[in-house]
Amino acid sequence: MKHLRLLFVILLLGLVAAACGDDTPSTDGEGDPGAEGDLVVGVSWNNYNEERWAKSDEPAIKAALDAAGASYISTDAGSSAEQQLADVEQLISQGADALIILAQDGTAVLPAVQSALDQGIPVVAYDRLIENPGALYITFDNVEVGRMQAREILELVPEGNYVFIKGNAADANADFLRGGQQEILQAAIDAGDIVNVGESYTDNWDPAVAQTNMEQFLTQNNNEVDAVVASNDGMAGGVVAALEAQGLAGIVPVSGQDGDAAALNRVALGTQAVSVWKDARELGKAAGEAAAELAKGTPLSSISGTTSFESPGGNTMTAILLAPIPITQDNLSVVLDADWIDAATLCQGVEAGSVDGC
Repeated sequence: MKHLRLLFVILLLGLVAAACGDDTPSTDGEGDPGAEGDLVVGVSWNNYNEERWAKSDEPAIKAALDAAGASYISTDAGSSAEQQLADVEQLISQGADALIILAQDGTAVLPAVQSALDQGIPVVAYDRLIENPGALYITFDNVEVGRMQAREILELVPEGNYVFIKGNAADANADFLRGGQQEILQAAIDAGDIVNVGESYTDNWDPAVAQTNMEQFLTQNNNEVDAVVASNDGMAGGVVAALEAQGLAGIVPVSGQDGDAAALNRVALGTQAVSVWKDARELGKAAGEAAAELAKGTPLSSISGTTSFESPGGNTMTAILLAPIPITQDNLSVVLDADWIDAATLCQGVEAGSVDGC
């Protein structure tokens, strides 16, 4: 009898162990358990509050992963570089076969990226540079975005006092954009036609910080500012608010980028001169497709559409660089035809027939 009881206990323990032995998580598109054997791609968002992430980038990533038979899991670092380090490790522990990382701080996240690569988990540096040649860098040509912004503003204001509202200092894109702007404006600056009367980084690309900085530049220069090169649309909104308070909105040209709905409406209204449109749907699609291929074991060199990119840190990166499009009052139909924005949103408050597309 004792032997029979012992045998029963052994068999019971064996059944329990078998039931609990497979800890490898798999997920469906929302992070719930999915079919066993799915490839899992983890996305680390730096701050999910940015309009475009939920509206355009994430749906495109999910659609691409779904088409490739891969599942999606994600984390949100809430603008904390420290939290993002923990988030990456969490995604790895959840079974991610590849990672897409939108870096809060491209330097601070390096240890987590190297940890993933050391474990054989490929990494896509999404939209923002991470200085590790083992990662695939996918972004728009941000230097060209800066050039486009500066070209449009220079055409409108070939001489005068310029203010430069830059992005977050910890984001390499801020300097890529500023470098492109300087390429276009350098000759006019050297000739004395353009005077830089204010330049500042903007913590976390925060529109409220941009507005405060612009208010200070206006005060310092007795409102004698002729043009503002703002590096994205959110910050351009803060700049326009500061100008509006001084009766200068629509008089002082302002640049931006991203094709945010509010910014495109400002372009139609004439309070923002240009928004360089980066179709984030294409960026998300490219990242999702590449991450799925990498998760399957495809080497970096075999990913479609890649090119070589020399980084500021001296690294030769494998990159996918998409082409941006400057949107002004002259070509608003481009974003309408692409179903990026509807006419009612674009043309809110705009006199009918006064601009292209409205």
